[in-house]
Amino acid sequence: MKKKILSLFVMTLCFSSGNAEAQTKSIDGTLLAPTPPMGWMTWNYFGDNINEKEIREMADAMVSSGMLKLGYNHLFIDDGWQGGRDNRNNIIADSKKFPSGIKALADYVHSKGLKLGIYSDAAMLTCAGYTASLNFEEQDANTFASWGIDYLKYDYCGAPDDMETAKTRYKKIADALRKSGHDIALGICEWGERQPWLWGGQAGGQLWRTTADVRDKWKSLKPVKNRSELHGTGAGILDIVDYSWEYASYAGPGHWNDMDMLVVGLYGKKGPSGDLGGVGCTDTEYQSQMSLWSVLNSPLAATNDVRNMSAETKRILLNDEVIAINQDVLGKQAVCKIKNELWSIFVKPLANGDSVIAILNRSGSTQSSKINFAELGLNETYEIKDLWEHKVVGKGKKWNGKVKSHETKMFRLKKI
Repeated sequence: MKKKILSLFVMTLCFSSGNAEAQTKSIDGTLLAPTPPMGWMTWNYFGDNINEKEIREMADAMVSSGMLKLGYNHLFIDDGWQGGRDNRNNIIADSKKFPSGIKALADYVHSKGLKLGIYSDAAMLTCAGYTASLNFEEQDANTFASWGIDYLKYDYCGAPDDMETAKTRYKKIADALRKSGHDIALGICEWGERQPWLWGGQAGGQLWRTTADVRDKWKSLKPVKNRSELHGTGAGILDIVDYSWEYASYAGPGHWNDMDMLVVGLYGKKGPSGDLGGVGCTDTEYQSQMSLWSVLNSPLAATNDVRNMSAETKRILLNDEVIAINQDVLGKQAVCKIKNELWSIFVKPLANGDSVIAILNRSGSTQSSKINFAELGLNETYEIKDLWEHKVVGKGKKWNGKVKSHETKMFRLKKI
């Protein structure tokens, strides 16, 4: 019995310790998802009420709005596209929603310079009750490849709770995608409950969710004792930050901690993000989500109506200087240096030697902040650029100023 337990421990250790080294490579030998994927996802705006006409319109808007030029180069189809299986058990699209088929949609999306993502689940049915991929992994992977799919979000509704089953099922779909002959990145979506940062890369995933689904709100209406309770209370922006920041050492090129979709610009829209108290956020809070998702290297998947964006929504989503922090090729996730009732302060190193500081005011009122950079491990003299004001706001070894309630100040520090 002791030998068996030791053997299992060694196998688990080997499975989790080589996370970065085991990443799936693309056909040309480079990493899939060398920077966090960016794009737009159907779920929070449409739910499962999707169709090819509106998805094509979103693709057009991603180009015309300037999103594609700034790096939002994926269009992700979430749950609700499926129409069952044909007489050969090939998964097919709903013919009413997608009369031209997914292959034609992929061709259109690709013609715009975008990549197309799709959705399935590691059980018999998806979260919304549609056909999923358990026991059809290789067949479905080949179908996705034949359509030209570039990314698969793989959910975990209806699957067993234990970690070993999750490892096995995600590795099975990852292996099938790799054998398909077409590059398809894999997003593991089991909500962080089986610690996917320990094994997700080894299983073949490029990113893994850290929490329950995001809702369009700042934080849970009730205190939560653990990650699982977020399913019942609804995960707000602050909840997701608090349950994601500590996994910085597991993130890097080709393997990312996924903090779920951006709710920027939804303003309390009814639907998936409006459930469980998702009444909407202020633009300050939306700006904080963009800041925090960027320094923590989460994928950036917008979910608003990009065909009709307010000036504030555009300002937040299309901030090229903030996006550059998320897409920095060094791929280092920010580390939380200070966390208390008032503040969360993060520091992220960049490839060119600059550093970024994100200062979040967690409280319900404006606070005065006095930051000595040396206390954060930054011992030089710096030029301080405010990435939301788009201007240099000082030079020196510290920053003093006011931070509004739920605001995140974001500074890029350049040694001088």
